[in-house]
Amino acid sequence: MATWGGNVNPTLDLVTVGEAMALLIAQETGALSRVTDFSRATAGAELNVAVGIKRLGLSVGYISKVGADSFGEHLLAFLDQQGIDRKHVQIDPDHSTGFMLKSREVDGRDPTIEYFRRNSAASYLCLIDNPVDYCLASRHLHLTGISPALSTRLRELVFEMSRLARAQGRTISFDPNLRPRLWPSQAAMVECINRLAACSDLVMPGLAEGQLLTGQSTAEGIANFYLEKGVSQVVVKLGSQGAFVASKEGFATISGFEVETVVDTVGAGDGFAVGVISALLEGMSLSEAARRGNAIGARVVQFPGDCDGLPNRIELDEYVRRGSLSSGVVFV
Repeated sequence: MATWGGNVNPTLDLVTVGEAMALLIAQETGALSRVTDFSRATAGAELNVAVGIKRLGLSVGYISKVGADSFGEHLLAFLDQQGIDRKHVQIDPDHSTGFMLKSREVDGRDPTIEYFRRNSAASYLCLIDNPVDYCLASRHLHLTGISPALSTRLRELVFEMSRLARAQGRTISFDPNLRPRLWPSQAAMVECINRLAACSDLVMPGLAEGQLLTGQSTAEGIANFYLEKGVSQVVVKLGSQGAFVASKEGFATISGFEVETVVDTVGAGDGFAVGVISALLEGMSLSEAARRGNAIGARVVQFPGDCDGLPNRIELDEYVRRGSLSSGVVFV
């Protein structure tokens, strides 16, 4: 497997590919069918990671397609505002930008999500949309299990990007981000996700995801499953309990950050990925990376939008400092 940061004179620190969506957040509680007031934001697992990595001062390229519509225009403006390189975000005149609705909860429960993404512009990404030189000029490729679920053609693109990155010695991170409703069957999902995971240097499943994907009941069992497939580093997300990290150097459990009030759980896993990936790109250890992941994930759940809680460097340092002084937090 590749060494983190091994690319000499990179143009970008990270490239990712996925579907950027418009996000309509309910401004009142209750069933989505009865809500009349929504605010607009952005969504998409890979987009969230791109935003988070950029806010920490690293350079990011994003590959996608949006429709020639107001949602697409809003997303392009958002990418520009965040300073993310979007030269390979295409405008598709024939297909619409995907969007989603999210309910507002007041007790920390997971919100209700409704997706409107079938035949979206991003689902029409395919092999001819692969900017090979652009991707290979990046130190790192980040992928999730959502993109290969959107269409066969996009799945082919993701696997080809993974193959080329690995052949050229680039590091690859993979977040399963399971979306069972997008797959024809659970068996098809498990087979594809594990095949893509095996091509990666870092795999970051949640505990429940890992149990479904591997048939193992414990974080250690899940980690061993992927280590035996050749993955160099595994981080199993344990929610409020923190994270379990594993590599050939050994295992460790990294405690989480105490959160008094959970506003919105969506995006916490993407925030965690931001912390882990950015730290590894900066030469930190896997345990240190998981601590940062725990910190950003905890911060994200205290904000209503998927990207709202992603910190800049100053905000991250302050949050970690305050968290390390909290009586309910123990680091190991």
